[in-house]
Amino acid sequence: MFKEILGLPAHVLVVHAVVVLVPLLALLAVAYVALPRFRRRLDWAVAILAVVAPVSAFVAVESGEELNDAFVARGMQGPILAQISEHAGYGDILFRWVLPLAVASLLLLAVTSGHPRVSKLPSWVTPVLSVVVVALAVVSLVYVYLTGHSGAETVWGNTL
Repeated sequence: MFKEILGLPAHVLVVHAVVVLVPLLALLAVAYVALPRFRRRLDWAVAILAVVAPVSAFVAVESGEELNDAFVARGMQGPILAQISEHAGYGDILFRWVLPLAVASLLLLAVTSGHPRVSKLPSWVTPVLSVVVVALAVVSLVYVYLTGHSGAETVWGNTL
């Protein structure tokens, strides 16, 4: 399922979505926290990204595993497999941070929505969720960088 898209390895296509969507989720979620007067303009974008970004990260991880299996099946060996393993490890960690970021962002949206179905919560809930969202956003951005950089080094490191 995650092996190819139109004859190309799915991973090399899907990673572009992750590189755009995860930082966009992180930045808009932080903007949602930091700029309360713009929340009505940001809420739908944050909600959509909170669904799409972790899905893209999951598909990138799964398609990366498929690509690694194809490399091994074709006899690839040596130090490049260690580089791929490091990159895959960062990708796994990235997904494990983006998913909680998405959940915390959706919870923050619900808590601050003012919707009558959302029960009145203690006053500390919004600030705590805000800090959690910002912290998860920062860690997610760090792991997007580490994952992307290690992948680029693996593919392009000896090219120039």
